[in-house]
Amino acid sequence: MSGQGPPPGASPAEEAPVLRGGNRLALLRGGQMLFPAMVEAIGQARHSVWVASYIVHTDPAAESVAQALAAAARRGVQVRVVVDGFGSLAGLPVWRRWLEPAGVALAVFRPLDRWWRLLHPGQLRRLHQKLCVVDADADADVRGGSGIGFVGGINLIDDCHDLNHGWASQPRLDFAVRVEGPLVADIAQAVQAVWTRAALGQEWRTELSALLRSNAPLNRLRGLAAAMRAARGGPVPPAADAPLAPVRAAFLMRDNLRRRRVIEQAYVRAISQARDRVLIVCPYFYPGQLFRRALCRAARRGVRVRLLLQGKVDYRLAALAARVLYDELRGAGVEIHEYTPAWLHAKVALVDDDWATVGSSNIDPLSLLLNLEANVVVREPAFTDELARACEAAIAEATPVARTPLQPGLRGLLQRGFVAWLAHWFLRVAGMSGRY
Repeated sequence: MSGQGPPPGASPAEEAPVLRGGNRLALLRGGQMLFPAMVEAIGQARHSVWVASYIVHTDPAAESVAQALAAAARRGVQVRVVVDGFGSLAGLPVWRRWLEPAGVALAVFRPLDRWWRLLHPGQLRRLHQKLCVVDADADADVRGGSGIGFVGGINLIDDCHDLNHGWASQPRLDFAVRVEGPLVADIAQAVQAVWTRAALGQEWRTELSALLRSNAPLNRLRGLAAAMRAARGGPVPPAADAPLAPVRAAFLMRDNLRRRRVIEQAYVRAISQARDRVLIVCPYFYPGQLFRRALCRAARRGVRVRLLLQGKVDYRLAALAARVLYDELRGAGVEIHEYTPAWLHAKVALVDDDWATVGSSNIDPLSLLLNLEANVVVREPAFTDELARACEAAIAEATPVARTPLQPGLRGLLQRGFVAWLAHWFLRVAGMSGRY
């Protein structure tokens, strides 16, 4: 799979993800693997820790991470955490009590502390990333890299705990990646940018006042401008002689500035060039026309295309949105399986034997067009094989979809029309135009 040409129907301005070599990646399944790895890295931090999360909760698993962050701050490490104002609404007061007395700088992205904030269309665009960076320098030489990064779909909440449904007997299916090497600089730049954006959004008057009183206002202004540029620009460009081994990987951050469709385009590009297999695991699945067309074309040309979607439903509307597409996809030869042993929260995919992605982005309008998301794309057969074995084990426990779960006839047609109408107007309210 070459990975360089644009997908059919893609914009000529699109560019393939920038791959960095010389990285070391470890696949982590669930919080039961991620949280101890994060706690260990934070416990060894020397100068900085940055964390971004959609959900923070108060159960013992999440508290272990919070206490590691507080302990790091107490020993002099700079610790900065940014959480989403909606996803973390329930756990935020407790996290403030855990972190702020220790000296952790906690910022809230689009807070919901005033009722009138709910009236702003921008509140539909949430911070959905799950990132952690320890002792990394966003300006580090990309040929060497520094620090440790974590990227994935795992929120800071116990694997068996769901905010809406309570405790379950089986842990949810989810994944993250531990990263060392040049790619960590890109991850650090992303989390620092979103923290700065959230912190200035809350405290811009304080920052401006301090700036005007400062003896060196110009230097402080340059620093603030540089931090905000990180949210607008792309990743640090690689050196011309950067090595491409042992592991090539790219960090993709979807935002509402210059990288609006970068994750969607990476998927479509890989699917369009697939030769043998496409396997996508995703709980919230309602792709746009370009994405669906790529899946159907791949299946029709003989590629084995499989989807592992949620069978244990957490949001009925989200499940309906996926199921209204089953007839179209199965008609093209796409195999669909529903995961029922536990909650499905993983957002991973693999194409052929050397392309894989792990991250926070679902394949629905919220993730692909509105939220801040972060994925890692990996071009490495060994990593792809490890992820494939984990996904195959999950499919073995899933239920194949042999027929459409929708009501036949007029009722099914109305269900499909309702979902399409709802998605259209949701995006319009959020400020998006054009066809999805």
